[in-house]
Amino acid sequence: MKATERWYSARMQQHIGLARWGHYGTPVVVFPTAGGDAEEIERNHLIEACGELIDSGRVKLFSCDSVAGRAMVSEDGSPAYRMWLLNQFHDAVRHEVVPAIHADLGAAQPIVATGASIGAFNALAVLCRYPDVFRAAVGMSGSYWIDRFYHGEFTDDLYVSSPVHFLPGLEGPQLDLLRQRTVVLASGQGAWENLDESWKTADVLGRKGIPNRVDVWGPEWEHDWPTWAHMLPTYLHEFC
Repeated sequence: MKATERWYSARMQQHIGLARWGHYGTPVVVFPTAGGDAEEIERNHLIEACGELIDSGRVKLFSCDSVAGRAMVSEDGSPAYRMWLLNQFHDAVRHEVVPAIHADLGAAQPIVATGASIGAFNALAVLCRYPDVFRAAVGMSGSYWIDRFYHGEFTDDLYVSSPVHFLPGLEGPQLDLLRQRTVVLASGQGAWENLDESWKTADVLGRKGIPNRVDVWGPEWEHDWPTWAHMLPTYLHEFC
């Protein structure tokens, strides 16, 4: 039921790992938190929480290393390098991870993207950048305004990687496709949550006509794994 693989990405000039759980079902990419690896979601019981969906063939879960997120939290290299790596990471997801998922499935299928915290940012980003292969994004406790992690610096790499920055100026076929996709921004109101980020992001999406909603989970839900273990199966039942 579980398999892993690892390869060298020339785009990012380092290795990336991919893990998968399940036999068949709707493909779902679950992005780790900022510094997480491909198996972080299993160690923190998200796979267990989705066990019924996996065992019944409703979903097949995939997760890849948070290569750019690790560099972000460890402040590896210069801010410009870390922003370049973020852009390259999204490109690697589209042109390396997605083909690996399609090969595993035996056919190209639209993918649901999800994740928590910085993982939520990456889920939203890949949907907005590549709506040709992703059909929905579910952000859990998302941190969507990530320019604050780069000490005030801002490059073209960050602009094209960050939906809240590039969407206001987006037009054409990419936007037309995005208007046929769905975004859910879920957040608790407990410790370390920032619901305002979800509302501000929803406003950016709404102004471009991209279907979205903010789900408020209340003050008992904190910015932590137990919250996401409840959220993830809830939304997979909706989208898969």
